[in-house]
Amino acid sequence: MTETIVGKYWSLIAARHDAQAFSTIDLAYNEPQRAYHAWGHIVDLLTKLDALAHLATRVDLVAAAIFWHDSVYLTRDGDGRPRTDPENVRASAVLFEFHSRFDEVEGQAIHDLIMATAQHMKAKAATEHYPGFSRDLEFFLDLDLSSLAAPWPLFESNLDDIHFEYGWVPERAFYLGRMQMLESFLASGEGLYRLPETRALWLAQARANLLRAEVALRDRLAGPASA
Repeated sequence: MTETIVGKYWSLIAARHDAQAFSTIDLAYNEPQRAYHAWGHIVDLLTKLDALAHLATRVDLVAAAIFWHDSVYLTRDGDGRPRTDPENVRASAVLFEFHSRFDEVEGQAIHDLIMATAQHMKAKAATEHYPGFSRDLEFFLDLDLSSLAAPWPLFESNLDDIHFEYGWVPERAFYLGRMQMLESFLASGEGLYRLPETRALWLAQARANLLRAEVALRDRLAGPASA
């Protein structure tokens, strides 16, 4: 973890949490079943938030959502039942609420930011908790998908990390699931990123990565190793 950027943004919100909040987050993002959804993802988002802070109305609340949005991440339960993304997101929101000492308006805003990641491409602000909340929600969701625009070697490494997290899934089933994900992102067109500023930064590279990954996945699914 890059302690400087984490410390900078945690210091903005530490006083609005209980004393156990950061240790809870730290334990979560160091869990052994994680690879992509670990501290590296959080540091990446905080680093981009730092560079693009002018796009946010409430940087502190966006930072809080970044810290908590993947605080619960399991691909299956102890009994082997697969866990869905919405289940993890809801549990992350509940964990935030348990440790939160934000006032009611701020706490509900952060809760809604976290919950927006449960349906990502379809999410919209139901309540304008403060002037600019809707834009902050769109910015936060764009940040969460910004890794799609990483340089190809890092993008490929991220896919491998996600594969590790689903290591219990049969290979062909995993690849079919990844194909559905890639196709859904590609089908969103320019709507992959919501803000014009983030679209200009990330859309072209993200689409190039998604198309390249789609071709690679089709080759794997067609090959004997996936049979």
